Formats: sequence, structure tokens, C-alpha cells
Amino acid sequence: MTQAETRPRAARDSTLQQRGRELGRLAERRLALAPRDAAAAERARRLRDHALGYIVPRATDLDAPLLILLLGPTGAGKSSILNTIAAGPVSATGVVRPTTRDAILYATAADAERLLESGQLGRLSRGSVGRVLAPGDRTGVAIVDAPDIDSVERANRELADALIESADLCVFVTTATRYADLVPFEVLRRVRERGLPLVVVINRLPRDEHDREVVVADASRLLAQAGVPTERMTIALVGEGELDPTVDGLSREALRPVLERIDQLAGDRDERAALAASTLEAAIRGLAPLAHSVADDLEHDALDTETLRRIAATTYVEELDDLLRALREGGVLREEILRQWHDFVGADQITRLFATGFGRLRGMLLVALRGRPNSPAPQVEEEAVTVLAAQVGRYANEAARRTAGRWSEREDGAGLVATEPGLWSASPDLGNAVRGDLDEWLRSIVDDVRAAGDRKRTTAQIAALGVNAVGVAVMLAVFAHTAGLTGAELGIAGGTAFVNQKLLETIFGERVMEELIERARSRLDALLTALFAHERDRFDRVAAAPQDLREIASSLRRTVDAFAAERA
Repeated sequence: MTQAETRPRAARDSTLQQRGRELGRLAERRLALAPRDAAAAERARRLRDHALGYIVPRATDLDAPLLILLLGPTGAGKSSILNTIAAGPVSATGVVRPTTRDAILYATAADAERLLESGQLGRLSRGSVGRVLAPGDRTGVAIVDAPDIDSVERANRELADALIESADLCVFVTTATRYADLVPFEVLRRVRERGLPLVVVINRLPRDEHDREVVVADASRLLAQAGVPTERMTIALVGEGELDPTVDGLSREALRPVLERIDQLAGDRDERAALAASTLEAAIRGLAPLAHSVADDLEHDALDTETLRRIAATTYVEELDDLLRALREGGVLREEILRQWHDFVGADQITRLFATGFGRLRGMLLVALRGRPNSPAPQVEEEAVTVLAAQVGRYANEAARRTAGRWSEREDGAGLVATEPGLWSASPDLGNAVRGDLDEWLRSIVDDVRAAGDRKRTTAQIAALGVNAVGVAVMLAVFAHTAGLTGAELGIAGGTAFVNQKLLETIFGERVMEELIERARSRLDALLTALFAHERDRFDRVAAAPQDLREIASSLRRTVDAFAAERA
């Protein structure tokens, strides 16, 4: 290849590497968002392994050793074939399966290191790949005996799946009694999607010629149904008992089509390069449908997540509204505490004065309040914080219970709730958070009272009661309403509400009083809204943000479409 030809190829390969890394990164982001559907998770894992386990390392090094994968169900004879290839017992065989628990790599020391360090096996744990050294003159081709694809051990199946994404050529091994099994043919569909060249070995065929022909014909039919182009496929037929006991393997004569293909690749660098380039092209073509399927999964999840989040938002808004309504209707403080405040401000006396139309209260107020016992403001504040915190906890618990219950009724939400049992109730730290915020809220009311007491007369009125006591009066006005009642109809709660209103109006004037109450009420509403939003966020955090899911889907489509455009 001339220098002029090398430059475009290097640029092309660099672009392939970049696109492959981007697809792998997007697939890993998708997996990090924990797909709720097992099939969706499997598609994302395949895309990641496809891009990072094959596209990137093969585009980085087209001259790297070819990786030939021995693949098949339990007991099919993969290890026996490897022993035949190696002309020695390098991989354990046996009746009890799975015998091959890890992958066995048969390659020269240099080729093995190249594949494991930065090549197609670089993403696998070295502990999952056993190494058997091939002769030094056997460079350029590496054989991997994969764990059984129908293994009862999940780790074995996952390793076999990852190897499918890393291979340049697949030798699929089955038997006369196992060729129709469902799992192997599901795996073969993935081999076809990947565009892997395929060699099929049917082992343990019956000795009777007619029976043999029936099995081969039926296996060919099933392969065609699986989408495997049999006219471009190499098939090796091994009869029952065709063994080579000297190597614990199969007959070399029966395996001749396989051995000749491997020998041809091992002896011809140009042939290896052609196969590597062809398989890379097929792998790139296989990216589009897989990436678009993963993007479809993401968009479906985004719709489901929006529904889940809408359920949570609606439920928490409803419970917050119920809480605010309950607070507006009064009943926040116990009658015992209200009576202490009632007695402190002389509610009975002041109420009678209002009821008889006596309006010159400013001077009277100073006189009436002098000599009162110590203000119960601290007790009233503590009572308000305790009762409010309990109310917030009760409604927050109900919001959590209702949301978790509605999510559990949906397939897309049940799994999320199952993994986060704490969602069934309010967060453990809510109580401390509420008390801290309410303490701050009460301090803000006192600050407002100080700021409003800027006139000499107002300052004197506030001093007569104490700034904290006036703050408590404002706080009570946020919750208590007289609803037009007067006199005997008021009772303790209503009488206290009435007196608070008149005291504040007398001290500040009606407009300033209303501003103080409205600011305190608005702050409390904002405080409770923020607390409920924080509680609801627990649900949002376990359901991935729809915009994130859609952004990954869009990026996947753009990247794979760019791949296709560059190859056109």
C-alpha cells in the first residue's frame, strides 16, 4: 500500500474509532440508567460490547490476530475441537457440564498479549480467560473456546455473549440431538446480525446414512430459518465415535473443512486482512438496527418515566394542598397553649372593649399589657413547631404511600419501588429538616416585626408586649381566622384569633398588619412547597429524567447515521 493510500485509510480508521467510542459511551450511559426491561438492558449491553469490544479495537489495529470463536451448547464438543486444532489436550472435556467455565485462549504469547492488552479481549477480565500457548510459528490466528451458551451459570452466558461481540469468525458446534435447541439458535441470530463469517460443525451424527441425511437436512432448514445464509457457510460433519483419543479430540479427517480454513488464514496475511476488513464492515452495518433499537427503548422509557413522575407530582401537590387547607382552618395549637396566650394578652377584657365599640385602644393597650406575667411566646413557638412538624410528616407520609402504591400497580414502576422500600414513607430526616425550617420561619417573622416598628409609637407598642410576643401574634394570625364571629361565639381559639387581629391592627395599622401576615403566610407556603418537592424528588431520582433518556436516544441515532453516511 502506497503512502498516498495509507493516509485516507488512517483517517477512515480514526473516524471509525471515534464513532465506535461514542456509541460505546452512549451505551454505557444507557446501562447506567438501569433499564427496567431485561431485553432492553441486553440490547444496550450488546451495543456497548459491539462498539467497544470489536469496532474500536479492530479499527485501531486491522492487522491484529484474527479471533476465531468456538461456540455452542453444553456438551457439543467445543473443547474437543480445540484439542484437535492444538493437536493436544489443551481444554478439558467431559460428560458433566459445563466443563468450560472460563474462556480458553489458544494463541502465541505475542498474539495473546496483543488481544488481551488492547485488542478485542481487552475489555474482559483476565481472570476469565485461560491461556494456552500455541507454537511460535502459528501467529496471526487465535482460537477461543467459549463457555457454554446455554450454561446454567449467568456469568458463563455473559462471557460467551461478550466473546460473540469480539470475534472475527465463529465456529458453531452442535450435535445431532441438540441442533434444534432454542437457545443456540437465538445466539445464532445474534451471530448473523453481527455479520460474522460462520463455520458449522454438527457432531455425533448417526452412523446410518439415511438418518444422517435427515439430521443434516433438518439442521440446514433451521439454520436458514434463523437467517444464516447456508450457501456461504462452511459445514463439517462429524459422526458418532469419530474421535482422536491421542489428543482427547475429534477426528482430524472429519474436521478437515475447519482445519483447512484455519490453516489458510494462519498462512496468508492478506487473507487475514481481507477477512478482518470484511467482518469489520459487517459489524458496522450491524450497528444501525441495534443502535436504533436501543434508541427506541430509551424513548419508550422516557414516556413511561414521564407518566411515573406525573403520578408523583400530582399526588404530592394534592397532599400539600390538603395540608395547607388544614393549616388555614386552624386547630394548629392545643387549647392549653392557646389559653396561656389568651390570658397573657387579656383577651376577655380586650374583646369586651371591642364589642362595646370602645376604639381608643392605643393608649389603653400600653396600660393593659404592663405588669402582665412573663410572655408564653417560647411555649407557643415550640408548640407551633412541634404540631406543624407532625402535620407535615403525616401528609408527607401519605403522599409517599399513595405514590408508591400507584407506582406498584404499574409494571414500569413496581420494580423501582421494590428496590427502594423507603419510598413507602417520608424520608427519615424530614422531621429534623421541618423543625429547622420552621425555626427559621419564626425568626423571619420577628425580623419583619422589628423592621415594621419604625415609628416611635409603634416601637412603644411592640416594647410593651415584646418583639417575640408580637411575632407570635403574627404567626397565630397566619393560622387562625375569626370568620366574622364576635363576642361569645368566638370561644378560646376564635377569641384568641380575634384579639391577635385587633392587637396587630392597633399596633401597625390595617395595611401593615395585612402585609406582615401575608409575608409570613407566603414564606410558610414556600417552605412547605420546597419540603414536599424535596420529598417528591426521591421518586424522581429512581426514575431517570426523560430528557436524559431522549438526549441519549437522539445522540445514538445521530452517531450511527453518521456511520452509515460515511460508509456510503
